[in-house]
Amino acid sequence: MEAERQAAWELYVELATRISVVELRPDEGLLREALSSLYTVFGTTREILRRYGPSVAPRVAPGRVTFGALSITVLNNSIRPLLSRWHPLLAAHEATRGEHIDPVAHERQWERAAELRAEIESVRQVLLGLAQALNEVAGVGDLITVRVPHQETSETRS
Repeated sequence: MEAERQAAWELYVELATRISVVELRPDEGLLREALSSLYTVFGTTREILRRYGPSVAPRVAPGRVTFGALSITVLNNSIRPLLSRWHPLLAAHEATRGEHIDPVAHERQWERAAELRAEIESVRQVLLGLAQALNEVAGVGDLITVRVPHQETSETRS
């Protein structure tokens, strides 16, 4: 079905270009940025579902999954629980930052930072699975794990 293929492509591009599918290492990025990136996936998914309408969520035989059902399931069972739990906890911690304290250092000193990073990683794995399914439905090349060939420079020769 062409509508499902187009919708899958749109959400795939969204996921492939966000923090949501890129590993957030302990010394990289901000937790707030990661949560904000995941939050935007909600708006984008809703927009795609509205644009393509019922054609991406038809009644199907048991065992078959539609774009609509898959995307809503991931939103409600993976992203929503993470955001509803951690957004207020992180906001409370952020509110304790003094005006002359670096926000990155303050966030990294939070005693729950590692726990949140672990949960973000768990959701990232779910989103990678979703992205792989979307990639298959869209019938396109992999945009997430592609590696750019190393180009030799004068510094790497010798």
